[in-house]
Amino acid sequence: MQKLPVVDIVRKFLAIRKRGHNMKVVALERINVGYDVDVSQFHELGEFIEYDMSTPDQIAERGLGADVLIVNKLPINAATISKLPELKLVCLTATGSDNVDTEYCRNRGIAVCNVKGYSTESVVQHTFATLFYVLEKLNYYDQYVKSGSYEKCEIFTHFSRRFIEIKDKTWGIIGLGEIGRGVARVASAFGCKVIYYSTSGRNSTSDYQQVDFETLLQTSDIISVHAPLNEHTRNLMTLDAFRKMKQTAYFINMGRGPIVNEADLAEALEQDMIAGAALDVLSAEPIRKDNPLGRIKDSNKLLITPHIAWATTEARARVMDEVYQNITAYTKGEKRNRID
Repeated sequence: MQKLPVVDIVRKFLAIRKRGHNMKVVALERINVGYDVDVSQFHELGEFIEYDMSTPDQIAERGLGADVLIVNKLPINAATISKLPELKLVCLTATGSDNVDTEYCRNRGIAVCNVKGYSTESVVQHTFATLFYVLEKLNYYDQYVKSGSYEKCEIFTHFSRRFIEIKDKTWGIIGLGEIGRGVARVASAFGCKVIYYSTSGRNSTSDYQQVDFETLLQTSDIISVHAPLNEHTRNLMTLDAFRKMKQTAYFINMGRGPIVNEADLAEALEQDMIAGAALDVLSAEPIRKDNPLGRIKDSNKLLITPHIAWATTEARARVMDEVYQNITAYTKGEKRNRID
């Protein structure tokens, strides 16, 4: 692919800078950040158009004349944006950029920006919320009361489903990035011993004990995944991995769905290889009807939430604020959150 001459890239940048607050900004997937999030500041940039949802085939038509596209999951590549000569900037309302052909954009002189660190607190919070839901059998105890069974109880309490404290337990973390470190801090506050496995081999810290994958599987009472999807993590958690875990252990995935072999996890839960699991991500989203995890109907053993760990009200507001700042930084010639 022939790269855009440097002089043309500079000309495109100067054009958008000259236009200043007369840009055309098109948000193609408004539904993915929610309608309770204020986006009024984008009107200050010039013409701001938003669509609830868009298909790949609609990008060329809806993005015609746009200086900036705001997208989440839509594919951005030669097939979808080649007919948008005015396009200068693509802003993602996410950290991951797997849906963007960054090389094509670079050759076209189109800048690409993502958002980082917006959901750390949200995901850390959800990690513990899902763990305690499964670990303390909260679904069972809630239904015990609401079904009227507690009204007939002969004593003041009921604890037929056993649950444990996490103090002095070993919490194993797969992927000690920003979110993983956040989970480690909270787990430590609960009195857990924290160990971690670096899937890339690049993360290293003296704050927590680094171990190999086998050791993490065999010694952890709780394992949580906070790693990206790549060649090191795809299909990392297989039946062999679950067999090596303690039967009393709990597994949590807040990373990416394909890190886990879902058929193997279903089998592990059905055969009581582990005590329970909580997932916020799946191999295909929304969940498919034939997903093998659909066989597990016991919410005390398996909890699945629909990719909401990132989605607190505050986190979604931060996303759009970050996107706005990325656009204004671009007009000033600053490389804020640029994916090069």
